[in-house]
Amino acid sequence: MMAPAPAQGIAPELARRIRLVVLDVDGVMTDGGLYLGATASGEAVELKRFEIQDGLGIRLLQEAGVTVSIVTGRESTAVSLRAAELGIAECHQDRTAAKLRIVSDMLTRLGIGWDETAFLGDDLPDLAVMRRVGLPAAVGNAVPEARACAVWHGRRNGGHGAVRELAEALLGARGEWAERVEAYVRDREAGL
Repeated sequence: MMAPAPAQGIAPELARRIRLVVLDVDGVMTDGGLYLGATASGEAVELKRFEIQDGLGIRLLQEAGVTVSIVTGRESTAVSLRAAELGIAECHQDRTAAKLRIVSDMLTRLGIGWDETAFLGDDLPDLAVMRRVGLPAAVGNAVPEARACAVWHGRRNGGHGAVRELAEALLGARGEWAERVEAYVRDREAGL
């Protein structure tokens, strides 16, 4: 089996312009699978698997001054818990998948332009936003329509380090990846 082709880089001028990274959930932060069940009392339970390396990539973006948000077309307590754990205040779950309206309202509220925004997606509900942002990005296993719309194509599949891959590419293009990694390691060495 051949190794996947490496993801292409992001132009440094574009990377420096990005102030907001918007993430889809199912198929991006997760592998798109759902674990559905119920408690003994009949209460529905939904579980999702999140990649731990993605969380550190999100943290490094935040420490570099990039706002990270979640916009998903499915409501899930698991997403709320993960967003809180990662310190993501902008977590929007809307079962109508009105992602364009949600992102537009968020940009207005935050005073951020479309050209200063990246969106990492994988499927058809992401296209409306991907067509507007300055940095449309697609995970390795995105549908052909999302890949065709993307400026940056990751090689990692959703739920398997795709968010981390984008964080590395974005911060690397800005010349900040090594600095962010060293700051993180120094903090661990100091016991912070």
